Amino acid sequence: MTTPPAPKGAWRITFLLFLFMLVNFADKIVVGLAGVPIMTELKLEPEQFGLLGSAFFFLFSIAAIAVGFLVNRTETRWVLLALAAIWALAQFPMVGTVSFSTLLICRVILGAGEGPAGSVAVHAIYKWFPDEKRTLPTAVLLQGSAFGVILAVPALNWLIVNYNWHYAFGALGVVGLMWVVAWWILGTEGPLAETSVTADAEPRIPYFQLLTSRTFIGCCAATFGAHWALSLGLTWFTPFIVKGLGFSQKDAGWISILPWVFGAVVVLLTGWTSQVLMARGVSTRGARGVLGAVPLIVGGSILAVLPYMEGAGLQIALLVTGSGLCGSIYVVCPPMLGEFTPVSQRGAAIAIYGAIYTLAGILAPSVMGSVIQRASGLLDGYLTGFTINAVILIASGLLGLLLLWPNTERARLTGEARQPKFA
Repeated sequence: MTTPPAPKGAWRITFLLFLFMLVNFADKIVVGLAGVPIMTELKLEPEQFGLLGSAFFFLFSIAAIAVGFLVNRTETRWVLLALAAIWALAQFPMVGTVSFSTLLICRVILGAGEGPAGSVAVHAIYKWFPDEKRTLPTAVLLQGSAFGVILAVPALNWLIVNYNWHYAFGALGVVGLMWVVAWWILGTEGPLAETSVTADAEPRIPYFQLLTSRTFIGCCAATFGAHWALSLGLTWFTPFIVKGLGFSQKDAGWISILPWVFGAVVVLLTGWTSQVLMARGVSTRGARGVLGAVPLIVGGSILAVLPYMEGAGLQIALLVTGSGLCGSIYVVCPPMLGEFTPVSQRGAAIAIYGAIYTLAGILAPSVMGSVIQRASGLLDGYLTGFTINAVILIASGLLGLLLLWPNTERARLTGEARQPKFA
């Protein structure tokens, strides 16, 4: 059977949503990038800074679930517009003199706006591409997160070094508003959304069955480990470079983009490899499940040897490689969930998945802050925190290998005789 081509304009929308995720991750990284100046100006202890990193995720999951159900019945175009506007407006209070409480509240609000972003963007993309062609656009969408760091970090760090960290927040607010205007003019709903109109005629799967299916649980478990590493990178990587390894803030700005450059390569390679394997007849168990889970085990194993290696350069290389390999799981899990979730329930299912795995973002920065504050030495504290990350990554990868069977999940949930119409 020949796969139908993507509708005209699909890649234009993909590019706009790539930019959406670029702004999204630039907003996330700024606190970690300005971590040392923020801690110095506000006189914060490691535990307080860890709380600041975790605060971003306080309402992240709740907002993701709420908006996930909303987009089952509302056009994603307007939801994406509202989310981006919230991000932009949440940045401007930090431009002037700010207290720790104000910064904390603004990060909570920003997290509430960004919580649904990834799942809504994926849901929007899937209205433009049929199932067989979703892995690569998903990978391109995820590149927005990498490029949000690769492009934003040098510019934001220049503002931090030459002016102060407050200007970096203001610049992000302006860029966010620019995206809002561009999406208002160019953003449209995908034509495959028409399938949701037929939701009444489409068999539905009880949410309890969907959310307790082994592949859904496997996706949540595997991505939880990856997000633990991501959350540490967003909050603690630059402070580790400056305070743990002794680099200057200026140099740390360039070093901080290395995990994202490597991660971008991993994500694109995973998306391309997955689609090639599927085109050659490999089941989605292998082309998506195994392909996403194995890098977590390898990445965790690399991080596990980090404390035993000498030299800042080698430690940075291991940290970059170990954490960068985690990107594979983000590429393959949304398409796996889309394989067996009816389109009328897909927005909520992907959002709930995102809400569960991002709980790692509440825990990881705070755990690292507590470990650093209680360690006998600053560097020892960082290395212990990364060792905890290694254990979590290996465990999550093994759970992924055990549970990710998307190719048989659809039949098990719906029955061989009556298959829902997926799009």
